[in-house]
Amino acid sequence: MPDVSDLPAILPGEKLPGRLLWRGDDLPADAGRLALPAAVAEELERIVVALDRDPLPLLLLRPEDFALDASRAFMRTVKQSLDDGPGFAIVDHLPVERWSQTGARAVWWLLASLVARPVAQKWDGSSIYDVCDLGRPPGGGVRPDVTNAEQNFHTDNSYNNVPPHYVGLMCLRTAMAGGVSGIVSFAAAHEEMRLKHPDLLPRLYQPFYFDRQREHAPGDVMTTYHPMFERRDGRLVARLSHFQVTNGHKLAGVELDRRGIAALDAFEAILNAPGMAARFQFEPGQIQLIDNRALGHKRTAFRDWPEAERKRLLVRLWLRDSGSRAYNG
Repeated sequence: MPDVSDLPAILPGEKLPGRLLWRGDDLPADAGRLALPAAVAEELERIVVALDRDPLPLLLLRPEDFALDASRAFMRTVKQSLDDGPGFAIVDHLPVERWSQTGARAVWWLLASLVARPVAQKWDGSSIYDVCDLGRPPGGGVRPDVTNAEQNFHTDNSYNNVPPHYVGLMCLRTAMAGGVSGIVSFAAAHEEMRLKHPDLLPRLYQPFYFDRQREHAPGDVMTTYHPMFERRDGRLVARLSHFQVTNGHKLAGVELDRRGIAALDAFEAILNAPGMAARFQFEPGQIQLIDNRALGHKRTAFRDWPEAERKRLLVRLWLRDSGSRAYNG
């Protein structure tokens, strides 16, 4: 690893977009929130009925094979909230209580496909992912999202060559207690970092080792090496995971430098400062989509129901139009 003191401080002068300079405590209550139109619900209902009658594998489902005029128009509005609005959208809500679970997954796949291509979420090609507690602690290849532990703010797949552009979650069931979702703007946190820790901000533009979570071919390198912040076309692009950086440096056998530790700690304190993040509790049928390059997300620890059929269950999709559909992009 090169001496980070020799690396340039990459702090371009472009002004960060005002639409993303929001704090949770200043965000209007209706920001990014979209009610599912009745015409969209009717279209999706017909698709669920048709697929319950004549099933198809999820990977064969393409929006162009279905009558989705109202859904296309609605998802353009959703995408506008991601690309030109606050960077997230919360759709309220799909009537999953009256649909089969396979039907709900099918229409979620189709709706998300109208935003961008669903891509593999694991090296084995799995393209739809259940976020639920498997009863194991995080680490050692166990992703934090399949535990009930609290998460730090992060971007999904930060350690990959081509992370997803958008991350989508559809809620099927909620926990007995906890599991509160949080989203935070990296642009707003970046400007807080510039004000409070201008000496440490350049370190986030310099590389760290990230643990690849064993999602790679046998014998492949176990880490990636890249910065947390970059500027592309005047936009701030973030790849954040304190957890994966800590593990990544251990796997690489390279001690994390003091400025790196201090920069990570300072930035995490800003992300978790009172009022910085927007928080909400998922409800069954709600959809959350976020720009995974512009926003971080987390969820609090939760206590689940004892009955298997009631346990918390979110269905996640990763979306991007760049690179290939394979996990490494």
